[in-house]
Amino acid sequence: MPEPGHIGGDNLFARLQAQLEARGLAGIQPGPVDDAPTPGEPGHPEYHRRRRADWALSRWQTATPFRYQQATATHPAVQQWADQAATDPRIAGFLLLTGTFGTGKTHQAYGALRRIAEAGPSRYEVIALTAPDMYALMRPGGSDNGPEYEVKRLMRIPLLLIDDLGTEKISEFTEEATYRLLNERYNECRPLIVTSNLPASAPQGPTLADRLGERIASRLSQMTTVVEMVGADRRRGAA
Repeated sequence: MPEPGHIGGDNLFARLQAQLEARGLAGIQPGPVDDAPTPGEPGHPEYHRRRRADWALSRWQTATPFRYQQATATHPAVQQWADQAATDPRIAGFLLLTGTFGTGKTHQAYGALRRIAEAGPSRYEVIALTAPDMYALMRPGGSDNGPEYEVKRLMRIPLLLIDDLGTEKISEFTEEATYRLLNERYNECRPLIVTSNLPASAPQGPTLADRLGERIASRLSQMTTVVEMVGADRRRGAA
């Protein structure tokens, strides 16, 4: 017996071909099938960017104090720096936010880190801490892992925020450690965000260079975007 699947197969094909020719449809080829994934499906670049962004934002939330969990970067220069750090961190350089108390420096700094996370970078690792906390880790006995471990950890983390730099007089040891930290990040082109109540430079009065020393200030001045925050003390207004 012939196989059931082949009974009349050739005749059936011939009849179909004749019907198509009678209707003028012979020779029509099927069009391309669009089976590419949509932005909501695995395989689409936007889908994977969103997944990276979700993961990065969870890391950002872990590193961000509760007070700044709603922080967003609204200053155009800060937005531009954050976008550059997200797309090509090697050429972003440092971001220095200066200004008096309560002008929103820390808010903008955490907002910049959030904007980078929302871009969905391929790698997102961040440490955010105040300068006094950083110096406490660097001093002997300040960390169970030892000061050298802490200095190298801050050197190598892809994203680093140092808040309130210049608020205290640093010792010879912490000045050397700070210089090593900034110099390493400068040489390896790793992004850094610094906030300070002191200006980068001024015709008179204390400056960041006066407090930190010329070597450290020199490293901060190179490949650094300086954003001066102005305005009234927002904390007093909120109170």
